[in-house]
Amino acid sequence: MARASSPKVRRVLVLDIGGSHVGLAISPGLAELRIPSDSTMTPRRLISRVRQGTKGRAFDVVSIGYPGLVVHGRIVRDPHNLGPGWVGFDFAKAFRHPTRLVNDAAMQALGSYQGGRMLFLGLGTGLGSAMIVDGELEPMEIAHLPYKKGKTYEDVLGEAALLRRGRKKWTKEVFTVVEALSAALEPDYVVLGGGNVRKLKSLPPRCRRGSNRYSFRGGVRLWADRTARPGRRN
Repeated sequence: MARASSPKVRRVLVLDIGGSHVGLAISPGLAELRIPSDSTMTPRRLISRVRQGTKGRAFDVVSIGYPGLVVHGRIVRDPHNLGPGWVGFDFAKAFRHPTRLVNDAAMQALGSYQGGRMLFLGLGTGLGSAMIVDGELEPMEIAHLPYKKGKTYEDVLGEAALLRRGRKKWTKEVFTVVEALSAALEPDYVVLGGGNVRKLKSLPPRCRRGSNRYSFRGGVRLWADRTARPGRRN
């Protein structure tokens, strides 16, 4: 199990990688800089752009939220909406600083955590998910599990479903899924994050509204907060 590092670490470079942009911030302060990204964005191009964006700004360690499956701190698959070369890439060597890498939903979950048992669902292009129990983070892959009528959870909660079915039907499905998962996993509360949480006018019971900006707080917590630490899969 990975644990938070020494409290002497003060400056964390946090990268939140997405299909349309990469969010970049350095703590303390965490003023976000956005780097455009698309299907041509490779790890080497990312490193080059980050170096340009952080020129003249020092940092001690790096946290990366990656839009895909991460196991034991390693990327398992290249993302569909970015360039190739992510699997096996050595970010610590490229940055010349210690680096921790987690799934992007897991990083946002860390930033949203307020103790106890928390279920996190990221409503974005796809569906991110994670659970934190008494400070232990467990990333999950709920998105591609069978849901109903041959569809997965991501099929009914992802952005494509929102655009296809409309906000009213999509919202009803969000409420149904949250109720079902809450009954199965028994969280104390649920955080609904991701960019599309803004489409919800109201929230299901025991839900809190998250935000993509909490990803940066989560990136800092990967190194500095002992109340929320990544479990074995990271």
